[in-house]
Amino acid sequence: MEISFPVGVAPTAFHCLAWHEGEVATARAAESVNTCYITSTYSTCSVEEIAAAAPGGYRWFQLYVYRDRKLSELIVQRVESLGYKALVLTVDVPYTGKRRNDIRNQFKLPPHLKVKNFEGMFQQETGAPEEYGIPANTLDPSISWKDVSWLQSITRLPVIIKGILTKEDAELAVEHGVQGVIVSNHGGRQLDGGPASIDALSEIVDAVQGRIEVYVDGGIRTGSDVLKALALGARCVFIGRPVVWGLAYKGEEGVREVLQILNDEFRLSMTLSGCRNVGEINRNLIQVAKL
Repeated sequence: MEISFPVGVAPTAFHCLAWHEGEVATARAAESVNTCYITSTYSTCSVEEIAAAAPGGYRWFQLYVYRDRKLSELIVQRVESLGYKALVLTVDVPYTGKRRNDIRNQFKLPPHLKVKNFEGMFQQETGAPEEYGIPANTLDPSISWKDVSWLQSITRLPVIIKGILTKEDAELAVEHGVQGVIVSNHGGRQLDGGPASIDALSEIVDAVQGRIEVYVDGGIRTGSDVLKALALGARCVFIGRPVVWGLAYKGEEGVREVLQILNDEFRLSMTLSGCRNVGEINRNLIQVAKL
């Protein structure tokens, strides 16, 4: 399926913190501009609610692998039956990074909000530790390439790996038959001092040599940022925080405005660079600073 411009919505959690309709509003906004929305595992609306709100939307689903593989398998079956078009396997969270702002602010998900995709799936003893309403240590830190093969064995959906930052892992992704990778440092929220996604992009594009698609997220704020990422070889970019900012500003309309601003700026940047279409964007537009 073609999207209207090469900017999609990255998976971000807890949209109901920003707007009462949460991910339902985000999904409708993405559908209205005909672009891809990657739904987060940790959404505060269920995958069913999101699919019903934007039935014509183009959606992927972001997935974690859990210690109990049955949990992952059940949610894969749900999204596949609902018409989601791809699985985006996040591989850079064996453990949650030390998020000092969350610690300082003593952040907890308000009691009226839930991670809706797992509602009723856990039998939790009273007082046992939880994170966002889910039992602690649910994610499997031992995830490896064999789990990619396992995931491919239980679904017909394309598998895209999110969290790739090195050419070596990109080459392994090709060897394991995935359909794409998202170059991502998880919004800078995992490892302090890790490389910026844009700095890792070129070597990954060179490594895969067009055998799979390469996307990027992290730090995209203007249309010229989109142009730079495409010039370095990205097929599409995804934005996270700007979508949540738009949601907090004015719900569905705010998200739509954010996407439209980026689209307008991107088209202007293309024009001023002499590119008549996306196919004319190439590395000749990029000059690497010499230190």
